[in-house]
Amino acid sequence: MRSVTVVNSELRSVGGKGSGVAREAELAALEAVERRVLWLSTAIIDHANRVRPNPSGLKVGGHQASSASMTSIMTALWFHALTSEDRVSVKPHASPVLHAINYLLGELDESYLTTLRAFGGLQSYPSRSKDPDPVDYSTGSVGIGATAPLWGAIARRYAEGHFGGAGTGRQYSLLGDAELDEGAIWEAIQDPMVPGLGEVVWVVDLNRQSLDRVVPGIAAERLRGMFTAAGWQVINLKYGQLLQELFARPGGEALRARIDAMGNPEYQRLLRCSADELRERLPGTGSTAGPIADLIAPLDDASLLAAVRNLGGHDIRALMDAYDAVDDTRPTVIFAYTVKGCGLPTEGHPQNHSSLLTGDQMKALADRLGTDLDRPWAAFGDGSPEAALCAAAADRLRRPGHASRRPPEVPADLARPAPTGTGNTQQALGRVLLDLTRRAPEAAERIVTVSPDVSSSTNLGGWLNKVGVWSPTERPNWFADDAETILHWRERPTGQHVELGIAETNLVGLLGELGTTWSRWGQPLLPIGVVYDPFVNRALEPWSFGIYAGGQSILVGTPSGVTLAPEGGAHQSITTPSLGIEQPGCVTYEPAFAIDTEWCLLAALGNLGRPDGSSAYLRLSTRPVDQSAAAVPTDPAARERRRRHAVAGAYRLRQHEHPVVTLAAMGALVPEALAAADRLAALGHGADVVCVTSPDLLFRALQARRGLSKDPTWILDQVFPAERTTPLVTVLDGHPHTLSFLGTIRNTPVTTLGVTRFGQSGAIEDVYRYHGIDSDGIVAAALDHVE
Repeated sequence: MRSVTVVNSELRSVGGKGSGVAREAELAALEAVERRVLWLSTAIIDHANRVRPNPSGLKVGGHQASSASMTSIMTALWFHALTSEDRVSVKPHASPVLHAINYLLGELDESYLTTLRAFGGLQSYPSRSKDPDPVDYSTGSVGIGATAPLWGAIARRYAEGHFGGAGTGRQYSLLGDAELDEGAIWEAIQDPMVPGLGEVVWVVDLNRQSLDRVVPGIAAERLRGMFTAAGWQVINLKYGQLLQELFARPGGEALRARIDAMGNPEYQRLLRCSADELRERLPGTGSTAGPIADLIAPLDDASLLAAVRNLGGHDIRALMDAYDAVDDTRPTVIFAYTVKGCGLPTEGHPQNHSSLLTGDQMKALADRLGTDLDRPWAAFGDGSPEAALCAAAADRLRRPGHASRRPPEVPADLARPAPTGTGNTQQALGRVLLDLTRRAPEAAERIVTVSPDVSSSTNLGGWLNKVGVWSPTERPNWFADDAETILHWRERPTGQHVELGIAETNLVGLLGELGTTWSRWGQPLLPIGVVYDPFVNRALEPWSFGIYAGGQSILVGTPSGVTLAPEGGAHQSITTPSLGIEQPGCVTYEPAFAIDTEWCLLAALGNLGRPDGSSAYLRLSTRPVDQSAAAVPTDPAARERRRRHAVAGAYRLRQHEHPVVTLAAMGALVPEALAAADRLAALGHGADVVCVTSPDLLFRALQARRGLSKDPTWILDQVFPAERTTPLVTVLDGHPHTLSFLGTIRNTPVTTLGVTRFGQSGAIEDVYRYHGIDSDGIVAAALDHVE
């Protein structure tokens, strides 16, 4: 590592990679490549908007200015600092820069450069699953892509420590300074796991602009203090070589103090000034105006214009020094001061975020950068220093292939007798995990559970005691000899449970990255995250984005619904039952009985860590339910038939000889449906009862029957056979729209019962009655159909 000293947040370096003539030759080649990256990223956006036919006339979009502020940062990183084991998350609006670099490295065919935001072409923002060139992290949802490398670092360490093959390497995040406004950033930085992640490096593109304006005030010092307080190494890359040389001259300290004290809008206005205007505005007023005016007076116009925009984030030499100075014993953040739109006619303009260059401006830019507007994708000439630099970087960054390891087989049924007595689905979660350690140890060793400080209250205590808590190093358990301690908190590298702080966004961020290890390093994991169901919606967007990025995991929401009667409205989820219907790449299960929970969880585990796999969401409950009501067949063939139905979405729990109505219930409301069926029978009205375990899978089957997908449809005929078609009453502890589509299976009348209002505290009977989902409500709805 280079020898460095950080004094007053300014980087001062001694030594470095290479020296003398070789260093200068590398620097010259890097600067030439940087100019080509600037051209290519600008031209990719220009072609999508100005050249490619656009019959609809709708704006295609792209961010030339946001890309331009990143070209130096990314050129120095890819062509100087990166190794094949490193991973980089690129800020969303700089995706054209990533594609330009991949093109120069030979990782992207030229034909794709004309396809930005076209169907089947380069995506709007970097995408692991949809872009044709290498992308380490999907970004686009502000704050989530930036934090992903934190969780990627933990996932890599976990996979390497347990199974090997994940190697080492740094985890970089390239993010804009406006992205630091996102709460997800600070939730992640403050998690107790993060300060030990020395492989993490964030580079903040500090261009001081957001979408609409120049950000007022000077926040950089405050931001540096916040990272320092969190235990990070902070490198401040503010000024480039030209300004540093000016600062060393008489009057230089005054100029430095003037710029340091200058507000963001005033500085940005200087970037729009001519040389004559700069000579008038830059000195300012007061006692230092004279020395500053004397300092800049001898400079020619070109030198003065270049100096005022010579920030550290555009100085290749300074960037090389910063990357070489990273301390791998703790996370690092580099604040790289930049100009939004640097090198473009729009640089520094407050509204340049989505502005596009005109044809004349593109022609002038091509002439200045030494390219040809008519041949925009021309490569460097063979034998040139730039071509050699690109070839050397491509060789250095080429990653070895990983053998595709299929996850171990997960049994479909643990073959235990069906539970009897009273129990709940949340308890079944912990029991199944423990059973797997005995009955399927190869599958169990791939399971990793994650929780935001709710392990014991979501019934993971037994599992945690069995497998231990994961930590990069072993830590003492100071309560090991306390006889009253039930939860044994043994932290060690072999543990299989990861405990985070109370932040659901962090939980699902880690869950998504643990779910990508199969595709990154060929080591499939079976990650399960547990969170209180009322807070699932808080975590839904980052979890959804993780699924989009290829992460496969299981999210368990428990306990759930207004069944949490004494907890009151704040802890009663309403919208979560329909997640699977609305979330691509995910299957939702809401079992009613412990045996259903076992089967659905095993099915979900069996779909993880594979190219054709998917994520799953399980909504569980703490309501005590008589398990004998499941009426699980004892005959092996009949039991297997029930299991297949349960994991396919539903099964017929009760059949009347002459049904006049069908009650379709889900989760905790199945006992109310059974009680309602008994009451209807006493009134002379036969009722079938269907136990729905996955509205998601039933909806897919319905779509497939219409030819809109290739999912199996057999479950519809098995559970809702034509010969038993009757009016429907659906009921669940959640929004009634979740099951409203069931009436379209046979085009039958349907009444949907559920929760449409915030809940109330009280006894479960009172709360169910308040929402009209008790047995009285079900009976009344059924009678509306049959009488």
